[in-house]
Formats: sequence, structure tokens, C-alpha cells
Amino acid sequence: MEKSRKRNISTSTEFSYSVKETMLESHSKSASSVSTREKSEAGNICLLLFLYILQGIPLGLSASIPMILQNRNISYKEQATFSLALWPFSVKLLWAPLVDSCYWPSMGRRKSWMVPAQYLIGVFLLVLSYSLDTLLGSEDDPSTRPNILFLTSIFFALNFLAATQDIAVDGWALTMLSKEKVGYASTCNSVGQTAGFSIGFVVLLVLESKDFCTNYLGLQSSLVTLDGYFFFWGLVFLVTTSFVWACKTEDDSKDSDNQLGFQDTYKMLLTILKKHDIQRCVLVLLTCKIGFAATDALTALKLTEAGVPKDKLALLSVPLTPVQLLLPFIISRYTAGRYPMNVFNRAYPFRVVMGLVFAAVIYVTPQFADADGVYHAPYYALIVFVYMLNSVAQNCMFVAVMAFFAVISDPSVGGTYMTLLNTFTNLGGNWPTWVALRYVSDLTWSSCLPDALNATVAAGSTCDSTTLKEACLAAGGKCATTIDGYYVESFIGFFVGLLWFVLWGAKEVNRLQRLPTSSWLVSSRGKKDSRVKRSD
Repeated sequence: MEKSRKRNISTSTEFSYSVKETMLESHSKSASSVSTREKSEAGNICLLLFLYILQGIPLGLSASIPMILQNRNISYKEQATFSLALWPFSVKLLWAPLVDSCYWPSMGRRKSWMVPAQYLIGVFLLVLSYSLDTLLGSEDDPSTRPNILFLTSIFFALNFLAATQDIAVDGWALTMLSKEKVGYASTCNSVGQTAGFSIGFVVLLVLESKDFCTNYLGLQSSLVTLDGYFFFWGLVFLVTTSFVWACKTEDDSKDSDNQLGFQDTYKMLLTILKKHDIQRCVLVLLTCKIGFAATDALTALKLTEAGVPKDKLALLSVPLTPVQLLLPFIISRYTAGRYPMNVFNRAYPFRVVMGLVFAAVIYVTPQFADADGVYHAPYYALIVFVYMLNSVAQNCMFVAVMAFFAVISDPSVGGTYMTLLNTFTNLGGNWPTWVALRYVSDLTWSSCLPDALNATVAAGSTCDSTTLKEACLAAGGKCATTIDGYYVESFIGFFVGLLWFVLWGAKEVNRLQRLPTSSWLVSSRGKKDSRVKRSD
């Protein structure tokens, strides 16, 4: 009996140890599996961040060209022509369904478009590195003028490829990350594009500036050249794209079964656009930015024209970057809820007034320059402060609009709905910017004044065109601006924006955001979900 009890105790103890060992082994395997999955997720997040950084670089390079061209004595009409190169991101909805639905299964749904797009971006940058100096003309030789039409065509194609890569990467992010981590996709997008834009814009203009490299880095010349910078990033695109293609597999099985096809997507877009309230919303989006078109399009160019070095202007975006990254998180606390556009209505008058503030800053800018035409720290502090105020109003409006889109979008076709609304948001900023650049010269009056004793300037001569300017200089005269079109457009924008807001905009925005959710739904499934929510 005693021996039997001891044997049972021994057997029980052995079983207990066996269970514990099994549990420990199972726990160890589970912990190892979780650790492996977390490492994989971290790697995917890093890859997404890197892809969005690559996406931002062509945008930054494109944004740097107008600043460089401003020192090449080109007209604002030519600047307006080049601004068309930035339009592909605003109209990518036109070919987004094609990118989402057509692909090579052996290559992967997203890599079928991302890999060729990035390869072509690399090739474009390499080719541009050998001809960019010729296309841009010489800053020291006025006879060598920039080839604006060719530059616009090349950079339009470059941004078209970047927009195509953006469509593919946005879709890949939804399947690359788990449901628990998919929220990091928007963070990777925001941070990556901002970092890439800074690399293509700020870093290029600063390191390409001889004055900056001489005064602050102790060098004899600029650290990089335009052609060398483009060549380097062309190689980076080719090498990293090859690495991603070869080493990163794509899991197409995670793609949604409910994803609309090519034709169905366009049919859904037409269905959305037929809704009366959507048409009113689109009208608001296309007209709300008229009031500050001159500010957005011309302020930086006018500062460059006034003698503020372009590398210093680029550096001013450095202290603004963390502010622009943090503001959306702060503002989102006030846009959460049923009526996010209340924030839009509060910020809009402030943003319109900022147009007059910028005009005043441009007007007094020459008074801050010393005898050598150099601007010092107090002036740059003023510029940063004014830009920061404008950034607050700009982000308030942007975050409010994005929150409003999230509220009204039909959840059953949310991606298509949001992309459509974002397209009109971008177009609402692009077309007034183009108009402001195109017609600022026509609103500028300037006269030709004698600049030498033997000048043969005729009385009443003007400089209202490139031909008249050249004739004035040939006669020994100089052009003096009587009325600057920038101030004319700033005041017109102020009054138009104010009238838009007081007479129609504020009321229409309030009306749209107070409509019931059912007014925005287009699919039967979305309407059914809405009824279920109301019954709950």
C-alpha cells in the first residue's frame, strides 16, 4: 500500500513535470513566434517608410526647380507653365483603377506597377543628370534661356511615375501590414513623404549653394551639383528597386474579395458624382482656395526675387517640419465628432487675412537688407513666425476636411469615395495657383527709366513684356515697377475669399456637414449598414 502510494506520487510528479515542460516549450514556441512576427512587422514598416521616402524625392526635386528658375530671369507665365508638372498627383484617380486591377500574377499585384515605375524614375534622373544644366540655362549668361516646355514635360512624366508608385504602395500597405498595424501606413506615408520632399528640396538647395557651403561648412565651393545629385538618386532608385523586387515577396491572398473591378470603379465614381450634395461639396472644394492662391503660388518666388537666397528659404522649412507633423495630432482632438468642419469655418477667415500679412512682409522685405543686400537673423525669425501662423490655419483646414471626408464616405466603397474627394481637393488648390502665376505679369505695370547719361529711352516707355524689357535695356534704360501684380492679386484674393466665405461658403459648409449620413451613401450595402447603426 505504501509502495503503491509512493509510486502514484512519483507518477503524478513526473506527469506534473511533463505538463510543465510541455507548457514551457509551448510558451517558448509561442513567444518565439510572436517575436518573429513582430520583427517581420517592424521590417515591413521600415520598408513602407523607405518606399514613401523614395516617393517624396521626385516631388522635392520638382519643387526645387521653380526656385532655381527664378534666378534664371524667366517670366511668371513660364513659371505657370512649369507648375503643370505637379498636376499628376491631383488627377491620379484617372488611372488608379487600372493600377489596382491589372497586373502580372507572377510578379505581384503591387510590384507589377511599383517596380517599373521606380526603375523609370531612376532612368529619368540619370538621363536628366547629363542634360539638366543645359535645360535650365545659365544663371550668369542671360542668352542661354531655360527650355521650359521640355522641363515641364520631363518633370510631368517624373511626377506621373511617382503618382503611380504612390497608388501601388498605398494598396500594398493594406496587405503588407497586419490589421493591428495597418494604422502605421498613414504615419509612414506622412513621415516618409515629408522626409523625401526635404531630401529633394531642402538638402539639394542647401548643399548646392556655394554661399552656404563656404560660410557654414568651410568649403571652397558647393558640396553637390545639380547633375551629380540627380545622378546619385537615379542610382539609388535602380539599386533599391532591384533589391525590393528580388527580396520582398507579395501576398496577394490578403487583397479584399470585395474590391471593385476596373469598370465597376469608374461606374461607382459616376454614381457618386451624380448625387446633388456631392456636386455641391465638389463646388466648395474647387472654389474655397481662390482667396489665398497668390500667397501659395507667389510668396516664395517673390522673396527670391527680392534677394533672399533660395538656400536660406529652403532652410526655413526645417523648423516648420516638426510643427507640421505635430499639428494634425493636436487639431484632430477638435475635429473628432459629427461636425469637424466647424474648425474649417473658424480657420478660413484667418487664412484669408494671412494673404495680406504675406503681402505686407514682401513689401517691407527690402528694408531689412543691409548695404550689401544681406538679410540677418531678425528678418528670418519674422519669416518663420509668419509661415508658422499660416501653417496653423492651413493644417486646421486640411485636418477638418479630411475628418469630414471620413465621416461622409460610404464605408462599402470608402477607398474610391475618399480618393474622389481628395482629387477635387487637390484640383481646388492647383487651378487657382496656375491662374495666379499665369496672370500676375499681366497685372504688373512697369516703366522704362533712363539709367545712363546717353540713354535713348523714349518718354512713356514701358516694360510690360519681355520684348519691351529687352528694348529698354538696349536703349540704356532700366525697368521700374509701378504696380506689382502680386499685391493686386493678394487684394483681389482677400476680397474674393471674404465674399465667398460670408455670402455662401460658411453657410454651405454648415449645411453639408449637418446632412444625415444616409445622404452621402451610394451602395445598397452602405445604406443597410447605416440603417443597422441607427437601429443600434
